[in-house]
Amino acid sequence: QVRLVESGGGVVQAGDSLRVACAASGSTFKTYAMGWFRQAPGKEREFVAGDSWSGYDKNYADSMKGRLTISRDNAKNTVYLQINSLKPEDTAVYLCAAKYESVASFRVYRLASEYDYWGQGTQVTVSS
Repeated sequence: QVRLVESGGGVVQAGDSLRVACAASGSTFKTYAMGWFRQAPGKEREFVAGDSWSGYDKNYADSMKGRLTISRDNAKNTVYLQINSLKPEDTAVYLCAAKYESVASFRVYRLASEYDYWGQGTQVTVSS
């Protein structure tokens, strides 16, 4: 099992950049594919970014492509999401997710149902 704790959210101005982090504990971090999702009030949870087990393959939401960078530091058991040029419509709870991989994989997962573990989320609020 793995426990995920997000941090780094807050209130920012439109156009700002923000990096949120997800610290993992309880298992071997490098054996997990990681993902970031977000959920705004009254809306469904949506995929934002994903990183493969290997760390070499990444995937981003089309609606946010060009503004996102997902990265991981296996030594710190942490995955990061950098969001640039923030917009008010980016306001949401950002959640980190982990999927256990029993073998080496380059796959990136975009569906919430494919993930095994979730954090509680960190609130990002973008004011205009």
